[in-house]
Amino acid sequence: MPWCCWRGSTDLVSIFVSLETLSVASYLLSGYMKRDARSSEAALKYLLVGSAAAAVFLYGASLLYGLTGGSTSLDAVALALQGSAAPVAALSLVFVLATVAFKIAAVPFHQWTPDVYEGSPTPVVAFLSVGSKAAGFALALRILVGCFEPFEAQWKLLFTVLAILSMVLGNVVALAQTSMKRMLAYSSIGQAGFVMIGLVCGTEDGYAAMVLYMAAYLFMNLGAFACIILFSLRTGSDRISDYAGLYQKDPLITLGLSLCLLSLGGIPPMLGFFGKIYLFFAGWADHQYLLVVVGLLTSVISIYYYISVIKMMVVKEPQEASDVVKAYPELSWSIAGLPPLRAALVSCVVVTAVGGILSNPLFNWASGAVSGTPMLQKALAATAMAASSTPVG
Repeated sequence: MPWCCWRGSTDLVSIFVSLETLSVASYLLSGYMKRDARSSEAALKYLLVGSAAAAVFLYGASLLYGLTGGSTSLDAVALALQGSAAPVAALSLVFVLATVAFKIAAVPFHQWTPDVYEGSPTPVVAFLSVGSKAAGFALALRILVGCFEPFEAQWKLLFTVLAILSMVLGNVVALAQTSMKRMLAYSSIGQAGFVMIGLVCGTEDGYAAMVLYMAAYLFMNLGAFACIILFSLRTGSDRISDYAGLYQKDPLITLGLSLCLLSLGGIPPMLGFFGKIYLFFAGWADHQYLLVVVGLLTSVISIYYYISVIKMMVVKEPQEASDVVKAYPELSWSIAGLPPLRAALVSCVVVTAVGGILSNPLFNWASGAVSGTPMLQKALAATAMAASSTPVG
């Protein structure tokens, strides 16, 4: 469904229907464990905040509808905004930007993320951590890049601020978390900040790096959540301290979670490292020095709390293992879902590890995906034309 917003939808109404179809399904999945008070609370919070975001997008779309003189076509919106400096157009940009920021959980529109992640069933959290962000960035590419070309400087400035706030707050607050799901929730906020570097660049390399990193994030984040699901199925816990000494009882989960966390932190030769490198290279080439420096510093912070979890699992002496690990049940293949879940974990880990070796072909694939998207090529051509027409000196 998120791809529908990017590649298929050419109308504000179809974009709204696509987003809300995804959102309503997410609300229901968050409250799937209806007898669990935390799951019901997560669904209610997500529903209330998500409904407000939907109302904001509808109001912004109504302003665009008025500017076009009665059309919801994106082509008509782009045409109406050409050369427009009306305050109504700027106001509609703010509303659309707020919707995008909510979907990708960017600061300060991130408040729903930690509570929803902690209360929702872990498989649902794994989906939300990827699906919601993909929908948000698809919306940004489809509307902001495709329609708000005259306001490019304004929305890029706003996204720069959002990216810096997301990288700093997401990674700093993650340091203090004691729950794996809450830690990955704040980590996902910081990861959204990294992806926004490619969006702010607005170059072909920036978009390609953005696509590559989102693909890498899919596998390394789902792999991490697969480990959390396997651990919680056998222990009922997601506390970080309960992972102490896990390598003694379950080497597969220890290895898989370690590799996925190292990739999320950007440690070579994992795929996440090369994804960040391409983002930083694109940002540096586009003179986004502040974003790159903040990204490098916050990556160091993220490495600290990721490695703290790995140290908890691996370095602890046998007598220092947590009570949960000491009582860790022997592997029972009769537990529903374990064999396919472990197979999914292995698949994600293999892609995350081997993808680093194949990073250059993957980046070429991402560049081909960008060059094959007419909307992005049109935006890149317009940017190049504007740059060439700018007088030097």
